[in-house]
Amino acid sequence: MSQIITFSADLTADSASRTISGKIVPLNVEAGSTNMGKVIFASGSIEIADPKSVKLLSQHDTKKPLGRMVSFSESEDAIYAVFSVSRSQRGTEALILAEEGLQSGLSIGAEVLKSKIKDGITYVSSARLVETSLVTEPAFKSAQVTDIAAEESVVEEETQPTESETAIVENTTSAVEATPVEAPAVEAARPTVTAMSYTKPRIEVTAAKYAENTIRAALGDESARQYLLAADDTTDNAGLVPTRQLSEIINPLGTTIRPSIDAISRGVLPDAGMTFEIPKITVMPTVAETAEGAAFDETDQNSAFLSVSVKKYAGQQTFSVELLDRTSPAFFDELVRNMAAAYAKTTNAAVNAALISGASLDATTVAAYPTAAELLGIVARGSASVYGATAGLPNPFARNMIVSTGQWSNIMSLNDAGRPIYTASQPMNAGGVVAPTSLTGNVAGLNLYVDPTNAGDGDGTILVVNPDAYTWYESPTYRLRAESTAAGQVTIGYYGFGAIATKVAAGAFKNNKA
Repeated sequence: MSQIITFSADLTADSASRTISGKIVPLNVEAGSTNMGKVIFASGSIEIADPKSVKLLSQHDTKKPLGRMVSFSESEDAIYAVFSVSRSQRGTEALILAEEGLQSGLSIGAEVLKSKIKDGITYVSSARLVETSLVTEPAFKSAQVTDIAAEESVVEEETQPTESETAIVENTTSAVEATPVEAPAVEAARPTVTAMSYTKPRIEVTAAKYAENTIRAALGDESARQYLLAADDTTDNAGLVPTRQLSEIINPLGTTIRPSIDAISRGVLPDAGMTFEIPKITVMPTVAETAEGAAFDETDQNSAFLSVSVKKYAGQQTFSVELLDRTSPAFFDELVRNMAAAYAKTTNAAVNAALISGASLDATTVAAYPTAAELLGIVARGSASVYGATAGLPNPFARNMIVSTGQWSNIMSLNDAGRPIYTASQPMNAGGVVAPTSLTGNVAGLNLYVDPTNAGDGDGTILVVNPDAYTWYESPTYRLRAESTAAGQVTIGYYGFGAIATKVAAGAFKNNKA
């Protein structure tokens, strides 16, 4: 039976960017004090499927959310995570409490899936992260807030303009960035004063003055309206009208989904070596009907080692120390997220290519995008082929289907006299469930995975797979940072090791495009 355990680790709070980050789980050697006693987590033992689904709570109270995880990274000895804190009153209070050292620890809630107890210590080999909380007293004495920057919103008083008794009127308003709360009283129109000789009026363009005149113009002040017309003329006031940049980042390119890896079995990479071996039976013993007094049928069992190569997947970014230290904190967070997305894309592509390469080719050719009947034929032939090849495995059945985005689109269009077969909201003849808003579904009893890595309509854009026939072995991902004082640069490296084991190549079956 699974159990939820909780324990604490260190954190860093940053009120300026409203983030909390730190080590959430020590791995391998450090025993944490939890509600189950002393616990040690192994490397790769904690599953974090979707970081953004992991909430940051207050004191493990599900009714008191503070934010959510934005990213995580795993090293050999720990898992580190960054959390975005809500701009709600509760989130602001949490940052203040962290600043004052009153809530200074991170504590996780994990669902233990597999563990063993030795010498009074629980060793966890498989678990799922449920939530993370900001807590009052961490289990580790060093788990304290180490840095926090106050987030302030300063409103300064505005000096009102004065008029002189001469023919020249000059505005002396102080330049402050403040947002008026309510509209000031409407003043009587001032007499128009014409200077003796000038080409264009002198105006002061500041955020505060611009906001003031926006309100006055809305109330009918003609001079304020003229001010706005002049201020908005960016040709005449280049550099004075500010262009704001939002903290929101648009990124349509990076994603951490790995459909092909999710569709097969997973394993933990051995701790050493660039190859490893798995024993595999190559010849089975036989039994036959024999006559009385006749010799037994005899076939020797044979086995061989399946050798699996370990590959390194790595990338790096080099940038100046100015970019790291003198820009928005969002730069580094987004960089790490994008490097993780690039790692996910590359490893998923490697697995997808291995599946297509090893899969049995359908003997029946079908159109680029099959009809409903042709699709059911592929499923039927693929299921039978996979069963025949993997009959000796504990679970010999095809359970998953991987398709390209083009095939996904075709499946959603399949219909029975106009009635959708896979996307019907109230189905009468549904053959499964496929939605435009989800990359997973069900087709003819197989779990559907949509993989954007595999584009088009060619061979292998439909794969019927027994997940036990292929296993992806993976190490934790690592992050390296190196600084060069001579060049004034910082290099961030992101890498990990993985290996795809094709245990039974015919455990996958692919379509044959006509």
